[in-house]
Amino acid sequence: MNILDLDHSLTSQAPIKQRLTDGRATRMDLLELGPQLRLWSTERNYRRFAERLQQRPKRSTQRPEIFFIGSGDYHHLTPALLADLPEPITLIHFDNHPDWVRFAPRRHCGSWVNRALKLPNIKRIVTLGPCSDDLQNPQFKGANLGALCRGDLQLFPWQHAPTKVWGRIGDGAGHEQHENLLHWRNLADQDWPAFLQELILSLPTEAIWITVDKDVLASEDAATNWDQGGMRLTHLLHALRALATSKRVLGIDVCGEFAKAAHRNVLKRWEARSDQPAPGRWSESDLLRNSTTNEALIHLFEELFPCP
Repeated sequence: MNILDLDHSLTSQAPIKQRLTDGRATRMDLLELGPQLRLWSTERNYRRFAERLQQRPKRSTQRPEIFFIGSGDYHHLTPALLADLPEPITLIHFDNHPDWVRFAPRRHCGSWVNRALKLPNIKRIVTLGPCSDDLQNPQFKGANLGALCRGDLQLFPWQHAPTKVWGRIGDGAGHEQHENLLHWRNLADQDWPAFLQELILSLPTEAIWITVDKDVLASEDAATNWDQGGMRLTHLLHALRALATSKRVLGIDVCGEFAKAAHRNVLKRWEARSDQPAPGRWSESDLLRNSTTNEALIHLFEELFPCP
């Protein structure tokens, strides 16, 4: 298990500190790069991160690589983890946001899905759980609805009203178009085990990678830098178990910790204030939810993928 220490959010958590101490996890010190990578990154700093990533312990062919990354402000680093996959995969993406914006910088936490779609071994991305207002008037916000139209991207909100669009998007696995509205197949209304079985049978590859932004979870289960969704931890754990027992998981990355940021870059400072809820909304006891949730995730990973 790889702990990418970009923002100090992980190493003080008891389940991670314990595994760093006993050798079950490895810490990569990326604190110097953290501020340059947060929210968005230049290509130069992204390449520096990718080069540092090559110094991690050698990938096992028997068990998936697991990464804990820190704040969801770093979700755009996921494509670097996917760059040298040995075979085609489906990317399963749990998130309260679709991260499909085309107007943002290319290496941005709100646009990284578009970069991942261009990687040669990514055959489909399935996004599960958005509730955010990114789905309100998405064309005005730069959404990549073309990928949705082609079926390269499938999106299943946790709960969202129909989305107004202009032009023909067509029907997809997670939506139906009626005139100028996309009616979503909301996961909150589904029989969860039955939905997961249907999803698994529909995936185009045997191998998958799972990426989790914990802002997909309700605030009872996580405290993040972003607005949060409605999925509960029990739903996420059930989904991870079903996917791992039915498909070959090559890797998992988890972000969505809470970490205060003192942005030196004025544009990043403005963006954080404009797009993110006030950081003072969480108490110290609220933040303990992240450690509890990470403990549950790590226990599941250790059960599903035991050391030889």
